[in-house]
Amino acid sequence: MSRPARHGPPDMTEVIGQLSVSLDGYVAAPGQSRADPLGRGGLRLHEWLFAAERRRERPDRPAGERDVDAEVAAEMMAGVGAYVMGRRMFGGGEGGWDLDWTGWWGEDPPWHVPVFVLTHHPRASLPMKGGTEYHFVTEGVEVALERARAVAGDLKVSVAGGASAVRQCLAAGLLDTLWLHVVPIVLGGGTPLFDGPLDVTLEPVRVLPAPTVTHVRYRVRPGSPR
Repeated sequence: MSRPARHGPPDMTEVIGQLSVSLDGYVAAPGQSRADPLGRGGLRLHEWLFAAERRRERPDRPAGERDVDAEVAAEMMAGVGAYVMGRRMFGGGEGGWDLDWTGWWGEDPPWHVPVFVLTHHPRASLPMKGGTEYHFVTEGVEVALERARAVAGDLKVSVAGGASAVRQCLAAGLLDTLWLHVVPIVLGGGTPLFDGPLDVTLEPVRVLPAPTVTHVRYRVRPGSPR
């Protein structure tokens, strides 16, 4: 099966995805809520990133000290001109919008570029501090990526999560690269990264072990392995 044709010119920007995942394949723990967006214990999936940020800010950090986690995080964020994410990644919830709720990420979200949020419920665009502006897309993932590529230009588009958004992009043949940050914990339930077969091949091209996580970069190819 060939990859579906993308919209736009053939030299369009790279589309990457990235998720932290447990050893048993979950990207969030059971019991997700607005107060506990990653479920009970789910924040452990991202402790590597929080710890890397704390280490980066240490005033006594030795010059030239290598920090694999910080290097991976910087590489993923470098050169990104737009993001696509699911509604739960933006701020959780279902049904109509609570217009007083502007998402998990506070008044100055970390994105600093346009963000296209997948949703079934229309909402006006939401400008935030620091250059982030949320745009809510009801027409599906292909339209969201088309709009993201239009504003990103020669820069990358990053599909920041969650699992459903990444799966939709994989199923539609829209991802070029997928980073998985494999955390050595077992959640035993929650939101699975994969909940059925996909007609794609994930070819590992880079593996970076770190003390609390293993970063794996996959090239995404159409068609299942033979």
